[in-house]
Amino acid sequence: MTFVMPVLNERGYLRRAVETVLAQDIPGPTELILALGPSTDGTTELARELARDDARIVLVDNPAADIPVGLNLAIRAGRYPTVVRVDAHSELEPDYAREALATLDRVRAANVGGVMRADGRTPFQRAVARAYNSPIGLGGGAYHGGTQEAEAESAYLGVMRRHVLDEVGLFDESIRRGEDWELNLRIRRAGYRVWFDPALSVTYWPRESWTRLVRQFSATGRWRGELVRRFGRGNSLRFFAPPALVLTIALALVVALLQLTGVLHGWWAVAASVVYLPLAAYALLVIAVALGPGGGHGWRDKLWTAAVLPTMHLSWGTGFLLGVIGGAHDTVDTSRLGSRNTPLP
Repeated sequence: MTFVMPVLNERGYLRRAVETVLAQDIPGPTELILALGPSTDGTTELARELARDDARIVLVDNPAADIPVGLNLAIRAGRYPTVVRVDAHSELEPDYAREALATLDRVRAANVGGVMRADGRTPFQRAVARAYNSPIGLGGGAYHGGTQEAEAESAYLGVMRRHVLDEVGLFDESIRRGEDWELNLRIRRAGYRVWFDPALSVTYWPRESWTRLVRQFSATGRWRGELVRRFGRGNSLRFFAPPALVLTIALALVVALLQLTGVLHGWWAVAASVVYLPLAAYALLVIAVALGPGGGHGWRDKLWTAAVLPTMHLSWGTGFLLGVIGGAHDTVDTSRLGSRNTPLP
């Protein structure tokens, strides 16, 4: 089994991520291919240290730093018929790969994924994790908390058959975000099955600061806009909710300005006020999520949750609109550039 992991500025998370991969309880040989981007925080040096200590770790250079390029480099360097995508911000349970292999064979799928269990150490990171785990936060995709095993649109990370990857052409290196969704679209269009199994779960550590979260979601939204330009109806309707929120806010601001200046008055001003209703409903929803059960470790967690949800939605939605209008071009996720991640205890 070949595990593939693109890595860039992940010194604070890499060691633990690698340990959980190498601890997988599966029969047969394994290898972990690390595709190393040009890190500036000591990640490359740590990766070399880990590789010296365990012959199962193989290093390949990814000077472009793009995730799909790194994934393809790692896959091509691999030797085994099953490919497991892993992330430096992820931690696997010891039986993850074994159970995924069993599901892969049982349902005769080409790709199997499970649930992303986001977690955090600080009030901010816990708030982001809570948003990830909520259907309100990321739109209710199966891998953000689904409970029913079924065919899926995409798979988080993914345990994949190498021969299918070779057949459909690996990851599209022109897509810098959403590359997994696009690959799974090609897999499904080729007649293969993508499967969600909620018994599989992966711990994921989100971004550690507000600015990195904004950069991450802006880039992801812009690339989703690009994918809408390329694939149209192949995109789920849930992707259109954040840009609809952004447009509603813009419309509400215009209406408010016209009301304040007297351009809209009387019955017209009253009728136009209907635009505020969905925004009021959205604000109440955010407050309900922030104050609801599972609200974290105190008032700071709740306040950050109330701030994180609209941050994610508005960053993503604005990026989406820019991507639909002008395309993604060379947009990259800069949220890990120059990172100084704090090691986890």
